[in-house]
Amino acid sequence: MRKLEIKDAVLMQVAIQEEIQRSDESRYDHRLHGVLLVCSGLSCYKVAELLGQSPRTVQYWVQRFERDGFAGLQAGMRSGRPAALDESTLQTVGNDVRQAPQVFGYTQNLWDGKLLSHHLSRNYRVKLGIRQCQRLFGYLGFRRRKPRSLIANADPEAKAAYKKTESFSKKR
Repeated sequence: MRKLEIKDAVLMQVAIQEEIQRSDESRYDHRLHGVLLVCSGLSCYKVAELLGQSPRTVQYWVQRFERDGFAGLQAGMRSGRPAALDESTLQTVGNDVRQAPQVFGYTQNLWDGKLLSHHLSRNYRVKLGIRQCQRLFGYLGFRRRKPRSLIANADPEAKAAYKKTESFSKKR
């Protein structure tokens, strides 16, 4: 049989690896194939090279398979970092943000990430960065708003005087 070649093999290899990472089932199958290759006599280094993984990853797969069987190769829950705010505190913060900042003694008109970060630090002893506080607004169901400048509410003559260029209709 003649050797087959795939067009754009490097690009296709990356695409296949991304497809494997896309779902839990394909990652499980990928791990199964890795352990199967080790069972066939290949070293973890050779399997890692063939599958595009690190040798240590393949070693972890084999160790988990030895210890837990097939269940050891399935994707489990990843704990991740614990949340800085528990549910009750998060609900309280949501109620705080629904009120004007002046209620809490702040001079700003609107909540922003910097003010929320300060508020959490002062009232709840929780330190969150500004960007994380901005994400928290989205989680709480808020959307970003910018305060409108005074010129938007000004009379038409004042707006015309403020503009740098004439309007298109006046030029004609």
